[in-house]
Amino acid sequence: MSTKAVAIAREDDRWRAYDLDPAELEDLDALIDAMRDLGDGLVVAFVEEDDEYLAIIRIDEDTSDPRVFLSDRRVLGTSGLAEALLADALPLPAPRGGDDDDEDEDQAVMLHAQPIGDLDLLDDLGTTAEALVALIAEEGMLPGDVVAAISERAGAGEILDEVRG
Repeated sequence: MSTKAVAIAREDDRWRAYDLDPAELEDLDALIDAMRDLGDGLVVAFVEEDDEYLAIIRIDEDTSDPRVFLSDRRVLGTSGLAEALLADALPLPAPRGGDDDDEDEDQAVMLHAQPIGDLDLLDDLGTTAEALVALIAEEGMLPGDVVAAISERAGAGEILDEVRG
């Protein structure tokens, strides 16, 4: 299993990038603590596992609750890490009824990623909700590619490349 976790932190209009140890990410509180250790300002963490999903967690100095985005809600049932980190911070989908008429529609939906969470968490960093969903949905885009595009738009692309290198 390949899990990657990196963060970018902005203080005094400068970005810094950090590797996070996925083994230490027991739950969202542990991740938030690790992020707060990186700086007092804006910190955005990216967690990806086996190229299956991308989780984005953002904390700001003026808010106590993290803002959370997950590229595909389906992994909450298949990934222990995604569930441990994000299940309490994201609205869970309502259970579906057993209507046979909806079965074809359900199958079509299950073939595509189902983003969940705060789609606007990167608006002020150059990636609108629409752009974020488009990046996630773009065929051939892996989570690492999405992280690179988001970081580039925020002005932290080169810094993040040094850590991920």
